[in-house]
Formats: sequence, structure tokens, C-alpha cells
Amino acid sequence: MKKVEEGKRLSIFVGENHRHKGMPLFEAIIQKAREQGLAGATIIKGVESFGRHHEIHTARVLRLAEDMPMVIEIVDSREKIDAFLPCLDDMVEEGTVTISDVKVIKYSP
Repeated sequence: MKKVEEGKRLSIFVGENHRHKGMPLFEAIIQKAREQGLAGATIIKGVESFGRHHEIHTARVLRLAEDMPMVIEIVDSREKIDAFLPCLDDMVEEGTVTISDVKVIKYSP
């Protein structure tokens, strides 16, 4: 069966070395999302990036991989995403958050 609904995608861009209470920030965010009952979350590790300081972070063989980009993707209802945003205010010291409208298609038996 196929179900289509509207939702929001929350994308959180942080560095691999960023920390929250002694643990990697990306792990802390995904744990908090689970505690808050969000539908699901995925952590994606980037292979190369630059940010506001314009310093290149890369996983190329000839360069030492330092502070690689991490993206946490969460898709859920507008209400649940909005309720989760204050958690990020307490956790993220440096990074970027984007929120976009999405059409969610769920397949189930």
C-alpha cells in the first residue's frame, strides 16, 4: 500500500569533531531525535566540504581527513520538526540547519 503526505525535512550540517557533552554531536542529535519520537534520522558523512572559514575538509588519500562534514537528515511532520528545533538550540554551537517542505511517500504491506 502507498500513502502520500506532506512533511518537513530537517538537515543539520556539522563537523565530525563537534561535541556535545563529551560525545560526537551527530550521535547526540540522532539520540535526541529518537528520544523525541521523530519518525527516523540518518547520518551522512561527506567526503569533502568547506564552510564559512573556506577551509577545505577532504577525505582524499593524499590529505589527512580532519573534521569531515556530517549531515543529519530527519523527515517528519511540521509539528514534530518544529518541536525538535529547541533541542538543536541547546546542542549545536557551530553548524547550519535547513528546513524544507517535502512530499513523503510511504510504502507498506
